[in-house]
Amino acid sequence: MIRRPFRALLATLAVAGMMTLAACTTPAPAPTPSATGFTDEAEAFAAAEETYRAYVDALNRRREDPTGNPTPEQFLSGNALDSDVDSQRQLDEAGLRITGASSVERVLPSTFELPDQVSIVVCLDSSETRVVDDSGQDKTPADRATVSRLSVDLVRDSDVWLISDSQLIGEDQC
Repeated sequence: MIRRPFRALLATLAVAGMMTLAACTTPAPAPTPSATGFTDEAEAFAAAEETYRAYVDALNRRREDPTGNPTPEQFLSGNALDSDVDSQRQLDEAGLRITGASSVERVLPSTFELPDQVSIVVCLDSSETRVVDDSGQDKTPADRATVSRLSVDLVRDSDVWLISDSQLIGEDQC
């Protein structure tokens, strides 16, 4: 015969065991998004990387067809937009254009400032690009770096990230 205190202990252990099993099988609640719409920094960095990759894709398409869409400018703001417009103007005035595609080798998170600023480090491979003149002659400098390490700042504007600045921080160091 089992005594009453022992029976109470067994009942308590059984209930505790069921609660432990239930806790293991019950899914955890979903993370609550921050004011930026991201549940954590990793999501913000992933969105920034996606924006930068989309920008490079648009840049490559512009090299193939200057009238195509999307345009790289739609991914830019501030200094980055000013620099892109100025660089394109200088190339046009010199009768030069860039051909070939650049590719993103790697993107690393750098800094995250809530709610609307992210910095990433990008390793950009431009080994397949060439600078050519109006007659198609290759004018690519022989000593140019083929891989660049860039610090890229992005800002959130409404629901999209825009590249606001980009600085060279090293060559062939990726």
